[in-house]
Amino acid sequence: QVQLVQSGGGSVEVGGSLRLSCVVSENTFSRCGMGWWRQAPGKERMLIATNETDGTPSYANDVKGRFTISRDNVKNTYYLQMNSLKTEDTAVYYCGAVCALGLVWGQGSQVTVLS
Repeated sequence: QVQLVQSGGGSVEVGGSLRLSCVVSENTFSRCGMGWWRQAPGKERMLIATNETDGTPSYANDVKGRFTISRDNVKNTYYLQMNSLKTEDTAVYYCGAVCALGLVWGQGSQVTVLS
């Protein structure tokens, strides 16, 4: 069973940085595609970063050049490094695993960027 447990998030001033972590259950990386989504107040959840089938990271235009995804296969952890944060980055962030049986979500992490 695939499980995702997030940590990180919080409040930061404009221009600051945060890192989100997503610990995944064993073998998730080999069975599922991974990505990060976010949902701002009153808006739909949207994909902001993922890895293509060849492993190449792909980013939404809104975060390109500021956010970086990575993973640690030993720690079974997926990361989202967020730099140069803007007020419009305020949202609940979710890691997600796209698996053969469906999409599995982490519990979500609130990120608030203060002006």
